[in-house]
Amino acid sequence: MRGILVERFGGPEVLVPADLPEPVPGPGQLLVEVSAAGVNYADTHRTDGSYRDAPRLPFVPGTEVVGRTPDGRRVLALTFGGGGYAERAVVDEADTVDVPDQVDDATALSLLVQGLTAWHVLRSSARLLPGETVLIGAASGGVGSIAIRLARHFGAGRIVAGGSTPEKRELALTLGAHVAVSNNPMGYAERVREATAGRGADVILESTGGAALTASIDALAPFGRLVSYGNASREGRPPIDAGVLSARNLSVAGFWLRPALDLPGFFREPLTELFALVASGELSLPPGPAYPLAGAHRAHEDLLARRTTGKATLHPAASSV
Repeated sequence: MRGILVERFGGPEVLVPADLPEPVPGPGQLLVEVSAAGVNYADTHRTDGSYRDAPRLPFVPGTEVVGRTPDGRRVLALTFGGGGYAERAVVDEADTVDVPDQVDDATALSLLVQGLTAWHVLRSSARLLPGETVLIGAASGGVGSIAIRLARHFGAGRIVAGGSTPEKRELALTLGAHVAVSNNPMGYAERVREATAGRGADVILESTGGAALTASIDALAPFGRLVSYGNASREGRPPIDAGVLSARNLSVAGFWLRPALDLPGFFREPLTELFALVASGELSLPPGPAYPLAGAHRAHEDLLARRTTGKATLHPAASSV
C-alpha cells in the first residue's frame, strides 16, 4: 500500500511517499481502509522530533483516521502510535467510535482531536460558566473555530477572537465571535481589555506559547483562568510567577489531550455530544484544506506558515499533485 514514511527528523521535506507493508491487526484491533486522515499541528512536532513523546524512526505519521472496516462499519479512530498517513491503518478498537451518516469525513476528523480539545479546555479545564467572557487566541484554527461555536453553545456571554491577519479575524466573526483583535503579543492585553470594557477575559484559550502566553495572562480578568494547550510559536512556555497570579487571583492550567482520553467518560461521551450537535445543525464547521496523500509535505508547509483555517485533511484516494 502507499503511505508517508519519515526516516529522519526534519521539516516537511522528510514526508516522503513510499510503498509500505500491509498492516495486520492483532487482538483487539481493526483494519481500516482510510478515506481521510487528519493533519494536526502536533504532527509537525512529531516529524521534527520536538514532540514530548517523539516516535522512533522510521515511522508513518498520522494520529487520526476515518474509514471503513472490512465488515462495513464507518469509524473514526485515534492512532496515537501513528500510521494514519496511509491507505490502510490498524487501530485499537477501544479508540474507535462509529460515525453517524450526517457527519462527513472532514467534520468527523475535526471533532476528534480539535473538537475534543475545544470541548475539554472549555468544560474540563476552564470550567466555563454561563455569561463569562472567553478569549480564543488562535480563533480561526482547527481548535479555535470549534471553540467559538462551543463557547456559544455553553452560554458564553462574550467571545473575543484573536487572529494574526484581517482575514482570519473576519472568519472568526463569521463563526460567531462578538469581536476580533490582533493576537500580536505587543499590545495584546490592551486590545483585549478595550474589547471587554476594561475588564479582561474570564477564560483564555492559549495555544501559541512564548510571548503570547505572557501577554494573555495580562489580559485575564480578576479570578480569570487561562488554559495553555499548545506551543505553536516553538518559543516554549515561559516561567509563571505565582505572585503575579495571586495579585489578581488568576489561574493557569495546562492541557494535553492524550492522557485526558484515558480517563473514564473523556472520549466517547463528549464525541457523542459533538456528533449530535453536528447532526442537529447546531454545530457547523468551516471546510478546511484537503490534500492528496502525496501532498502531506504541502499540508505541513501550510500549517507551519499559518496559511490554513479549519481542519487540514489527507485523502488517499485523491490523485497526486
